[in-house]
Amino acid sequence: MGNVRIGFIGLGSMGAGMAANLVKAGHAVTVWNRSPDAARPLGEQGATVAESASAAAADAEVLHSMLANDAAVREVILEGGVLDALPRGAVHVNHATLSVALVRELAEAHERRGLGYVAAPVFGRPSVAASGELNIVVAGRQEALAKVLPLLQALAGKVWPMGDDPVRANIVKIGGNFLIGAAIESMAEASALTRSHGVPAKDFLEVMSGSLFASPVFKTYGGLIADENYSPAGFKMSLGFKDIGLARSAAEAERVPMPFASVLHDTLLEALAAGEGDLDWSAMAKVAARRARLG
Repeated sequence: MGNVRIGFIGLGSMGAGMAANLVKAGHAVTVWNRSPDAARPLGEQGATVAESASAAAADAEVLHSMLANDAAVREVILEGGVLDALPRGAVHVNHATLSVALVRELAEAHERRGLGYVAAPVFGRPSVAASGELNIVVAGRQEALAKVLPLLQALAGKVWPMGDDPVRANIVKIGGNFLIGAAIESMAEASALTRSHGVPAKDFLEVMSGSLFASPVFKTYGGLIADENYSPAGFKMSLGFKDIGLARSAAEAERVPMPFASVLHDTLLEALAAGEGDLDWSAMAKVAARRARLG
C-alpha cells in the first residue's frame, strides 16, 4: 500500500502511539487532540498538527479516531463537523469502545454521507500500542475494510475480522473488557484472602500467573497488583467503570443476565467514590483490601 493521507483524532495514551506508528510507516498523517500539548511530539516526528478535528479530516482518505467515550465521539465526530469535512468515499476507523446504540447511529450517519465506517476497537495497553502489537477487532463493509486493513496491520500484532456489522466488533470489545475486569476482581479478592492468612499478594500471584493462569491478563494485572503499581494508569478505573456500564446496558437490551457485571460495577463505583478514578483499574485490589480491613 502506498502513501495514504490519514487523519488521526485523539492522542491520549493509546492514540499517540498508534498515530506515531502510522507516521513511521511513511503515511502523510495529520493529527488533532483537544489538548494541543499531546500533538506536539507527533509534529516533531513528522505529522502535521491540525487546529481542529475537522481540519484533520478535511483531506483524509482514512480518518482514525481514538476518543474516550460516547460523549466525546458525539461531540467531536457527530456534532463537530468532522463527517461533513471528510471527502466522500473516505473511511472512518473508530477505535473507541462505544455503546451499541451509538455504533448503530454512527454507521447510519456515515452511510448517508457516502462514507465508509469501520469499528476497530483494540486490546492492549499503551506500551503495546506504541510497539504496534495491538489486537484489533474489526467490522464494517468489505470495501471499507479492504481499504484500511494494510493500515491496521501497521498497528497490530493481529487483526480479528468480525463481519460487516460494526456492532459485532464493539460487542467483542465490551465482552473482552468485562472478562479483564472479572479477572482483576478475582485476583483482588483471592489476594485479599491469601494476605489475611499471611501470604503476600506477590507470592500468591506469582504462583497463579506462572502455572494455572499463565496468560497475558493474569501476568500483566497480577504483576501490577503484586507491586501495588497503580499509577500512572494504563487503563483508568473511570474507563473501566464506563465499559462495565456499556456491558450492562448491552445485556439489559437483550435480556442477558450478567450478575458479575453488577459486582464489578459496585467495586469500581466504590473506587471512584474513594477518589481513585485515575488509578489503573488493577487498583480494584485496593478496594478488596479495604473491605478485608487489610489497608
